[in-house]
Amino acid sequence: MSERKALVVRGGWEGHAPVEATELFLPFLREQGFEVRIEETREVYADAAALAETDLIVQSVTMADITHDQFKGLRAAVEAGTGLVGWHGGIADSYRNSSDYLQLIGGQFATHPSKEPGLCGGGQEDNYLKYTVEMTDLGRKHPITEGIADFELDTEQYWVLHDDLIDVLATTTHPVQPYHPWHRPITSPAVWTRLWGEGRIVVATPGHSVDVLQDANVRTIIERGMLWATRTA
Repeated sequence: MSERKALVVRGGWEGHAPVEATELFLPFLREQGFEVRIEETREVYADAAALAETDLIVQSVTMADITHDQFKGLRAAVEAGTGLVGWHGGIADSYRNSSDYLQLIGGQFATHPSKEPGLCGGGQEDNYLKYTVEMTDLGRKHPITEGIADFELDTEQYWVLHDDLIDVLATTTHPVQPYHPWHRPITSPAVWTRLWGEGRIVVATPGHSVDVLQDANVRTIIERGMLWATRTA
């Protein structure tokens, strides 16, 4: 059997440590029999021949741009069966300039609520909150999250705008606080899958920093997600 091929595309905002974060998963991919190619730009997405040979794309690109041809190539690859997996802003806040990309992914980062103003000091930690990732009924039996109980994190809690074509494996709820303007709790998807053509997409919103990705639950979800999304044809 020929070796499966994974393409790691990374870049964008350095605050999400795209190099360090993706390096964390390279040993796993190679142990699972993937030949891994790493790209620091999105130009490879316009290379139809390269994507046709790619079974899995792992993307960690936050707050960047994508050209029409690059997105067209990415979408065509997914529709043809290439899996697409990512975490946090590396997939849910990648290309704000492309509404078509938002449709492909099915969910878009809107914000990460902050702590009480009096506890904020102006750093990234202002947005670190203790919150719970709760498995849905589907998540309790899905291959990506089966056997994983609800778990707590202390990091950015993503508020996500999404559509109904995603299959939600886990959620997180933003509570009402006197220093925030919303009036009832808001539940956002925290882990979801999406079928697009012949392809499978997996998004996990935890993953702001390497230590979060090293959490046993988060890492297991992402690694299982990679295997589940890999081209099945």
